Amino acid sequence: MEIKKAAVIGAGVMGSGIAAHIANAGIPVTLLDIVPEGAKDRYAIAKGALARMAKADPAPFMSRAAQKLVTPGNVEDHLETLGDCDWIVEAVIENPKIKHELYARLETITKPDAVVSSNTSTIPLSILTEGRSQAFKSSFMVTHFFNPPRYMRLLEVVAGPDTDAAKLAAIRSFADIRLGKGVVDAKDTPGFIANRIGTYWIQAGLNEAFDLGLSVEEADAIASRPMGVPKTGIFGLMDLVGIDLMPHIAKSLLATLPEKDAYRDIFRVEPFIERMIADGYIGRKGKGGFYRLNREGGGRVKESVNLKTGEWATSEKIKVEAAEAGRQGLRAVVDHDSKPGQYAWRMLSQTLSYAASLVPEIADSIVDVDEAMKLGYAWKYGPFELIDQLGVDYFADRLMAEGRPVPDLLERARGRSFYRVEAGALQYLGVDGTYADVVRPDGVLLLADIKRRSDPLLKNGSAALWDIGNGVTCFEFTAKMNTLDDQVMSLLAQALDLTGRSYKAMVVYNEGTNFSVGANLGLAMFAANIALWAQVEATVKGGQDTYKALKYAPFPVVSAPSGMALGGGCEILLHSDAVQAHAETYCGLVEVGVGVIPAWGGSKEMLLRAFANKRRPGGPMPPVAQVFETIGLAKVAKSAQQAKDLLYLRPDDGVTMNRDRLLADAKARALAMVEAGYQPPAPPEEIRLPGPSARTGFNLAVKDLAAQGKATPHDIVVSDALAEVLSGGAHDITEPLGEDDLLTLERQAFMDLIKTSGTLDRIEHMLETGKPLRN
Repeated sequence: MEIKKAAVIGAGVMGSGIAAHIANAGIPVTLLDIVPEGAKDRYAIAKGALARMAKADPAPFMSRAAQKLVTPGNVEDHLETLGDCDWIVEAVIENPKIKHELYARLETITKPDAVVSSNTSTIPLSILTEGRSQAFKSSFMVTHFFNPPRYMRLLEVVAGPDTDAAKLAAIRSFADIRLGKGVVDAKDTPGFIANRIGTYWIQAGLNEAFDLGLSVEEADAIASRPMGVPKTGIFGLMDLVGIDLMPHIAKSLLATLPEKDAYRDIFRVEPFIERMIADGYIGRKGKGGFYRLNREGGGRVKESVNLKTGEWATSEKIKVEAAEAGRQGLRAVVDHDSKPGQYAWRMLSQTLSYAASLVPEIADSIVDVDEAMKLGYAWKYGPFELIDQLGVDYFADRLMAEGRPVPDLLERARGRSFYRVEAGALQYLGVDGTYADVVRPDGVLLLADIKRRSDPLLKNGSAALWDIGNGVTCFEFTAKMNTLDDQVMSLLAQALDLTGRSYKAMVVYNEGTNFSVGANLGLAMFAANIALWAQVEATVKGGQDTYKALKYAPFPVVSAPSGMALGGGCEILLHSDAVQAHAETYCGLVEVGVGVIPAWGGSKEMLLRAFANKRRPGGPMPPVAQVFETIGLAKVAKSAQQAKDLLYLRPDDGVTMNRDRLLADAKARALAMVEAGYQPPAPPEEIRLPGPSARTGFNLAVKDLAAQGKATPHDIVVSDALAEVLSGGAHDITEPLGEDDLLTLERQAFMDLIKTSGTLDRIEHMLETGKPLRN
């Protein structure tokens, strides 16, 4: 079975988001909803959803081409048109009666090999299929997406006893490879996996914060990074998803949960929260929630609500000692003798104990549970990985000492851990008390697994080189946020030499949150402050030489970015023979934000690409103007597809939807290039740049923007340096320039800028605040 055409019924936030993401995979989608009462436009709801998504940020669509693949309609006029769809996703209101009526209609029109699935978050499949035929049941399953569907990787799949195995496998494969989902098999239980545990966690976090009298800032400081949870914490998360949504989820869960489920013991409705909802404080989509932005007087002051008095005050970033103790490990947080420390233990112990009590009821293995929480709630560690951090015996003993029940699975794990590494293989503890290997799906290759069973070929404090098999090496950035420095360049030069002598190809890849955020600004600032200008220039020249050596290496180099690839991280993509990018790659040359220009060959490569673009207008000015705008405005592509539009990626560069498949895809691309008889690229033809007159034109345009308040004084300085490089400096159109000429212009402009007070102020401000200075 192949998915060639799909439909989504229900154009709410989730339904429309699912439709957009299926379109991101290149599949035509029909999006249907009801006809609003008295509406002149019978497509109004679906059309309105598409219009909102076109303007939304973060964007549900990865490209304009994907937007064009979604066709709006309504269930009264267009349901019959779904007869040729391969997959129909139901995402209507969580009401079994309404769903049953829709399924009855669908059963009469769907083709025999089509799949119908529900995006329900709480209703068991057994209830959804009541009254349906055997044929319908064989084609039905639950496919539970998480919001927003493009960005949250989890897809919980629930099959019934009658679900056709081939159809289930087809949906799992499509969701994995084409939609980029981490597919987790959940059992047909209320809330499935992630929401069953996540809802309990949120309730426990709310209860304990109110009981201990914590501020929202104190609670969120604990229930976030110290536990490997997103920085929103509990209260920030509720603001994000909608405070008014929680009572609906709770009601649905309570209607279907087992009578003795622990969630029933902790569930309560805080009168304070009821008043917030009644007053319209339902989160970011309302007047605010536990946090709000006060825009009085034209400002934007973040405020938080006092959980005791209901009064608002400026929200300050506070230092919580228990959170700071997290640097020594999770146990230091829960052992901390303070209210925040008590909060950490109470919330975490309840949640982890609850999770341990639910296996194998909700999933066959602890791996499924951990994956669901990491992919669906963006936890860095799953519940059982967190128990391992605390120590199984420590956790069980402390529960027992407090007179609380110890789940059977936790009791069986005493004296051991839930995960271990045996002979280089990651293993997990099964419900039968024996260990089994964590098995990756076919086509998945993780550097983390390679690192468990081997030592690096080369390594220093900022990078490493690994043998990933079949004659391919993998170059990995390892510094904080994968920043780049002279150690990276030094090891990359060694890696190029070793790969050239003993291997076939190289992949540049890592499994950090971001591929690379660019150069290490702290080192640059230190060198500038003590006027080590020769060292700064040597670092720039070293980066230029190393990236050029990479470009002309006698073997293929394939870069495989995911997350942010900024500044120098983007420049290495520009110098690679090919790029196999994760769909969620956000790349750009953003150096102007810190007062410099791309100088590791980025400006040069963008010019060469713009001139080589067959679709560009004639003459030397259009490509130069395009690059000036892209770099001068620090444009960042918000998807791999957009990166192609901005020339950061080539038209034939590959895109991988599933992050876990990226390394395998990049390796396969590199080996295919070897097998095709790879030869290094020939040096590009010299280009003719328009010269000083173009620089004058660009400067006039920027000064115009400054007069309108859209550019700052130092923007003018930085833009002038960029204009000088891109226009060819003192050279005019009669003097052709080669790569080395352009690199010299880049380096000179960088060195001129780094010595200005305006640039040093920008770098210092970025290091202190993480935000660009508008000076």
